[in-house]
Amino acid sequence: MIRYLAGRLAQAVVVLWAAFTVTFVVLYLLPSDPVSIQLSAAGIETDSLTTQQLDAAKARYGLDRPVLDQYWTLLTGAIHGDFGTSIAKHVPVAQLIGDRIGGTLILSAIAGLLAVLLGTGVAYLAAFVRVRPLQVLLDRLPALGVAVPTFLVGLALIQYFSFELGWLPSAGTGDWRHLVLPVITMALPAAAQLAQVLGRSFQDTLREQYIVTARAKGLSRGQVQLRHALRNAALPTLTIAGLLIGVTVTSSIVVETVFNRNGIGRLAQESVLVKDVPVVQAIVVLAAAGFVLVNLLIDLLYPLLDPRITHSATAEGD
Repeated sequence: MIRYLAGRLAQAVVVLWAAFTVTFVVLYLLPSDPVSIQLSAAGIETDSLTTQQLDAAKARYGLDRPVLDQYWTLLTGAIHGDFGTSIAKHVPVAQLIGDRIGGTLILSAIAGLLAVLLGTGVAYLAAFVRVRPLQVLLDRLPALGVAVPTFLVGLALIQYFSFELGWLPSAGTGDWRHLVLPVITMALPAAAQLAQVLGRSFQDTLREQYIVTARAKGLSRGQVQLRHALRNAALPTLTIAGLLIGVTVTSSIVVETVFNRNGIGRLAQESVLVKDVPVVQAIVVLAAAGFVLVNLLIDLLYPLLDPRITHSATAEGD
């Protein structure tokens, strides 16, 4: 186990380094001058500057140094948790993220919980019900949830529950009522994907020999599905749960923009528009760290669901 954890931590370091490096390199691969991009983010138009003023502006933001020198400075700062200062907002990046991350974490946590409940419930009912039309509906419903764009779901919810019924606010960051529509909008795509995978896994698991044996012992269909099938059918679902972190990051950008919420997603959208590279780099690394952490936790949960899975065997095989 220690060897396995050490290997995974080493992989995590590589992933975070790659995320930081790719974000930095993309800036210099854009079909424009990276210096002009960053100075434009600071509100400085290079066309209106003299040569001396341009040199002074470059020196102020550290853009007069060689690219590798800038990269090393940013990387060493990131290792110590310092991503520098926002070029557009002129405040430390850590402060910007700290001010906004709380709302996004609350939104993501509630949406994740709702997605698990909805996805598991739909997949379980699809495998349990005997009424053919209802079973077909429950089987097809997740595909619809995946196909409909997130922003369209959000706009439809706003139109109906805010404008027509007047039950919930359409935008803003406030009390629990401001969370309802964003949470539903964010949870539906993830719930649909979970239901798709879990539903197929249920169908395969219910054909296994131990399920037949459990039924032969006199257990009811509900007991068989809940006590035996669900536990084993959940393994493939855990595999894609890590991928849903990426979906969550993307959804947060869309949802917080549609509902005008102050969070990391909206900060990312604002920073990309003005090309505020230090902020974008910090958000990318933060998202990568969340992805790595969730996948590590999922790997550690596998042996609890299936005792046949051992990390020692995996480590030896590697």
